[in-house]
Amino acid sequence: MICCRTLVSRPTFCALVLAACLGISGCSLLSGAGARPKPVDLEPNTALFDVHLVWKVDVGSIAGLPMKISVYGKAVTIASALGTVTQIDANSGLVTWRAKVADALSAGVGSDGTRSAVVSRENELIVIEGGEVLWRQSLSAQVFTAPLVAGDRVFVLTADRSLAAFDAQTGAQLWTRPGAGVPLALRQAGVLAGVNNTLVVGIGGRLVGINPDTGDTLWDAALANPRGTNDVERLVELVAPLEREGSSVCARAFQTGVACVDLAQGQVTWAQKAEGATGLTGDNDAVFGAEFDGRLLAWSRSNGSRIWESNRLQYRHLSAPLLLGRSIVVGDGAGLVHFLSREDGSPLNRLTTDGSAVEEAPVLAVDTLIVVTRKGGVFGFRPN
Repeated sequence: MICCRTLVSRPTFCALVLAACLGISGCSLLSGAGARPKPVDLEPNTALFDVHLVWKVDVGSIAGLPMKISVYGKAVTIASALGTVTQIDANSGLVTWRAKVADALSAGVGSDGTRSAVVSRENELIVIEGGEVLWRQSLSAQVFTAPLVAGDRVFVLTADRSLAAFDAQTGAQLWTRPGAGVPLALRQAGVLAGVNNTLVVGIGGRLVGINPDTGDTLWDAALANPRGTNDVERLVELVAPLEREGSSVCARAFQTGVACVDLAQGQVTWAQKAEGATGLTGDNDAVFGAEFDGRLLAWSRSNGSRIWESNRLQYRHLSAPLLLGRSIVVGDGAGLVHFLSREDGSPLNRLTTDGSAVEEAPVLAVDTLIVVTRKGGVFGFRPN
C-alpha cells in the first residue's frame, strides 16, 4: 500500500491509513488499483544560466522524517531520521558540529544558529548547543513539526494541536495551550513560525496569531473548514512552509486550498481551491505552489487570481518550491532539481543530485542553494 503522505491516529492506525488512501487524491493501492500515472517526459535541458555544485555533505537518511532545513545566517542545520543532527557552514560546506541525540526522530530541526531542537519518536524534546545536548524534556503527544527556536525560547506544536513554550537555556516550561484532541493527524510538518512579535501557528484549518510571552490568542483566521462525513474527509491541516511578505502571510491547507492573511488585521484577504500537500513560496507579486499531481500554479498575491499553470513536471512527485530571483526551484522524486521561470514556468536549467527523492523545499543560505535528498545528501549550489 502506498500513500502520498502518512496519516496517524489514536485508534486503528492501519484501517485509517487504508481509508486515507481510498479518500485522498494522489494515493494508490498496489492491489488492483492500477499503476501510478507515468511522469511526463522531460524536455532536453538547455541551461539558460549556469549553476554549479560547490560542496556536498552526507548527513544520513531522512526517509520518513518530517524534516525542516533550518537556516540562520550561514549556519545550515539538518537532522537525520536516525537521530543525528548536523550543522554545516553554507559558505564552505564544512561540518561545524555533529551530534547523535536519539535512536530515531519524529520532527526536526529548528535552530537559531546557536541552539537547535528536535523531537524523538519517544516524544522527547531535545535541545543541542555546540554539538552537545543541553537539555531534554518529555512531551505528552507526538510531534511532526520542527520546533521553533526564537527569542531564547523553544516552541513546540504537537500532533493533537497543543502548543507549549520552553526556556531555551534551562528547558523550563513557560506556558502551554491544550490541544483539540483530533482523531486523525497528518504526519507532516505543520505551520509554526515567528513573525515580528507574533507566534503564527496552524491549528487545523486556522492560522492563529499567538502572544509568544503568554500563549494568548491575538487573532484567529479560518483559511479552510472541515468537509465530508468521516475523519479522513474532514482532515484539514495547514502545511509548511509558510510564505510571508511584509504583513501578508500565505499558507496551504492540505488537499483543500491556499489562502493569504493580512497580519495587521488578522483577516483572510483571499482563498482559492487547490489540491496540494506541500507549502508555498512567493514574493510581493505572486505566490507559487505544487499540486498533488505535479502541476505548478502561480496566483496573484493581491487577489488570488490564477496567473499561470504548468504541467511540465506532472506526476514527478515535487517538493515544495523556492522562489529564487527569476527562478522557481523545485526538487522531484528522481533527485532532479528544476529551475523554472517565475513568469510562465518554462524550464531554465536542471541539475542532478544522488538519484533519491528531493522531498523538502530547497532553501537559500547566504548565496548558496541548499538541496537535501532522501538519502541524506546535502548539496550546495551556486551560480557561476
